[in-house]
Amino acid sequence: MTNRKIEYWVIPPDADGEFVAHMEDVLETYERPYNPAIPVICMDEQPVQLLKETRAPIPATAKHAKRVDYEYERAGTANIFMFTEPLAGWREVAVRERKTKVDWATEMARLLEGRYAACAEVIVVCDNLNTHTMGAFYEAFESRRARSLVRRLGFCYTPKHGSWLNIAENELSSLTRQCVSDRRFADVATLREESEAWSTDVNATQRGVDWQMRIDDARTKLKSVYPTIKL
Repeated sequence: MTNRKIEYWVIPPDADGEFVAHMEDVLETYERPYNPAIPVICMDEQPVQLLKETRAPIPATAKHAKRVDYEYERAGTANIFMFTEPLAGWREVAVRERKTKVDWATEMARLLEGRYAACAEVIVVCDNLNTHTMGAFYEAFESRRARSLVRRLGFCYTPKHGSWLNIAENELSSLTRQCVSDRRFADVATLREESEAWSTDVNATQRGVDWQMRIDDARTKLKSVYPTIKL
């Protein structure tokens, strides 16, 4: 029997007007010229399983790599929030114990009142998870502060089955490969320290994002997702 590999993709739906509308909204947002007064940021998140060592690892030597016992102890989970401003070549990682509405709103408020305090509007590209909402701010803060934050936010939601449109997902994938995968983090503090070191290092090299997909490209290459107009 021939062993065929399976490739996993985010397969878009056929002839879906809602998918197309949100996709073109995101692509048009990415086509905007850089404007530091109205920045476009992308955000994504993922859970991480925390694992404690049950036995002390054996340090690496000239002949052997570091040796870690195959057994471990589960120590709960943490959640990584990835924020990136593609045209500025900037990204930041925030690690929290949970991924609730309050956690998300707290991290967004930190950026709006910190890095983007002088910006009248901030466009945020994200998926439409039920924690990524205007109402989340009202669950985290008193109404006056919540409204002051919400009025400065412009949401641009990626379509369902269209997570590949979120540049933050690419950054999160890089973080996972370069910093998180094949490693054990026993606690939130260690994961936070290591992920912050990663973002500091990447930002120092000023690695930007060269996004190639444009609306015209999508209309040519992704014709199957566009509804057929019946005259």
